[in-house]
Amino acid sequence: MTSKAETGAGRRGLGWRIAGWAVGTGLLLLVPLVAMRFTHEVVWTTSDFVFAGVLVFGSALTYELIASARGGLVYRGAVAAAIGTAFLLIWANGAVGLIGSERENANLLYGVVLAVAVIGALIARFRPAGMARALFATAFAQAVVPLAALGLGLGSMALIWTQETLVVSGGFVALWLLAAGLFLAAARTPTPAG
Repeated sequence: MTSKAETGAGRRGLGWRIAGWAVGTGLLLLVPLVAMRFTHEVVWTTSDFVFAGVLVFGSALTYELIASARGGLVYRGAVAAAIGTAFLLIWANGAVGLIGSERENANLLYGVVLAVAVIGALIARFRPAGMARALFATAFAQAVVPLAALGLGLGSMALIWTQETLVVSGGFVALWLLAAGLFLAAARTPTPAG
């Protein structure tokens, strides 16, 4: 028995889902565009719209390409949790910065966290058990970055910065661990044949 993906029906469905994500991204970007007409609190530049569009659509496309390659609700949830965490990390770091302000060069250290996730995922070939290990390593990298920044004297060293950064980073560690746990559960879940 062949699956929908093997017959090409799944691929046509994937195309429609990707088109839906593109439309959804466009509609989502209308929110700040309309808000700019009514308030001076929202001030986006063209580069802000491009960044947001690429980040939203890129995240959705990545989810579709990874999750559609493998079945299982738990696996899809794990992929969504991992990509969602990466999305939030990039968005928060770009918008306000996690170490001091968004202009602090120390925030570039969070690129290491994302690199660990991406390289780990590629090494694991997106298999659930390997993804779990990759995301445990990512959680560790997430925990180390603010400590390394503090140890190296990067960013503003105010006490409030240190406390806020450690709390927020701890939240991201928890999200990475949640995704890793979901991948572990997916690895233990038998996949239906055919």
